[in-house]
Amino acid sequence: MPHYDATAVTGGPLDLKTDPVGRRVAVGLAKVGIALRHRAWQDTGRRRLTPTQGQILVTLRAAGEATISSLAATLAVSAATVADAVGALVRKGLVTKARLSSDGRARVVALTAAGRRESQRAMGWADFLAEAVDGLSPGEQGALLRALVKLIRTMQERGQIPVSRMCATCRFFRPYAHPDPVHPHHCAFVDAPFGDRHLRVDCPDHAEAPAPQRAETWEKFTASLR
Repeated sequence: MPHYDATAVTGGPLDLKTDPVGRRVAVGLAKVGIALRHRAWQDTGRRRLTPTQGQILVTLRAAGEATISSLAATLAVSAATVADAVGALVRKGLVTKARLSSDGRARVVALTAAGRRESQRAMGWADFLAEAVDGLSPGEQGALLRALVKLIRTMQERGQIPVSRMCATCRFFRPYAHPDPVHPHHCAFVDAPFGDRHLRVDCPDHAEAPAPQRAETWEKFTASLR
């Protein structure tokens, strides 16, 4: 019996019996989100931290220091929520809070030595999901990461999620600069080629490109998806 590919036919019989693809993908991502939230509460709860407190520690580990407002923007929560979480972390001896010299009203938050150790442990809370992704083939991993980059950028452009320091918005990113299909892209920061499996969604060396360059880069990066 010949194989019937329902995805190749618009208006096929299965299209009448299933939700739109976008909705099914959203449901799948929501299930992953539920697992992440459950694991975050389970993991941080053992260390008497809330998920927000754990996320602040991880963010500070990458950033070095940050203000209350920048932490709120990064985590997509209110400044009051961050202030409460930072206050709890100060009492636990995991962070320090001081006035910013250039703006006496702002507070800059940084990790203590104990906070740095705790942030290392907090970074591992999502390892269970990384292990699941490791079960995919290299090609599937690259395709998934590429799709996530496109999804994240679309939501960023609509103001639905915080801006992420991705390759696709970086002035050092050169999509399809090489003929090698495995490593077609180029990072001008480290001057090296790389492939879709190496795309970053939160790079500490990210430098935001000007708007015209971001638009041109995105056009080149997504051209092969059409």
